[in-house]
Amino acid sequence: MYPRRLLAEDSVAAARGLLGARLVRSDARGVRVGRIVEVEAYVGTDDRASHARFGPTKRNGVMFGPPGYAYVYLVYGMYHCLNVVTEPRGFAAAVLVRSIEPLEGGDLMRRAREEWVVARAGRRSSAVESTAWAAAARQRVASLPLARLASGPGLVCAAFSVERDENGADLCDPAASLHLEQARPGDSVLEPAFGPRVGLGATPEPWLGKPWRVWAAGNPAVSGPRTRR
Repeated sequence: MYPRRLLAEDSVAAARGLLGARLVRSDARGVRVGRIVEVEAYVGTDDRASHARFGPTKRNGVMFGPPGYAYVYLVYGMYHCLNVVTEPRGFAAAVLVRSIEPLEGGDLMRRAREEWVVARAGRRSSAVESTAWAAAARQRVASLPLARLASGPGLVCAAFSVERDENGADLCDPAASLHLEQARPGDSVLEPAFGPRVGLGATPEPWLGKPWRVWAAGNPAVSGPRTRR
């Protein structure tokens, strides 16, 4: 299991600690395991890039709760994003899981990605367009290197079958279908790199440039820029 106390500390420190931790999905299909190689911290109601800047809402309420729980939300009407709540109850903070390096169950991750793109194809304007789009998307997923199956926050959720119904799930519960585990002694050491968060649009400074993104230097699964800025 992943110790909750490590998530109750400063969010940037918690983000650094999550680098190399394992995300585990265990369900009827089998077991999917990957190690976290890219994260971003969102810290407090003053952070102009955080959902918490609006104060407590129905959407972000989990962020104000105790550490170690999942904050899952939908963006652009299609991508779910998985966050790990950090810091003590009442202080709204979370770490976005941006990228995962598959370790076990890569075939299950690929199948989940294929199902995800087929579901998106169903939204196309015609059956013919949907069929063609789904076929092309399946081919793209089939040709992806293993390291790119969960490279990006939306793709993490697609590969691990994470949806909005797991918002509020306890990620520190080892018996849960979706949970976190600490890195194992035999895992290779990841070199952390730090830089600004990705895709913040018109977020003002100093929040735009905060070095609250942490990633494994040189790892092929990292989704965002791989150089320090």
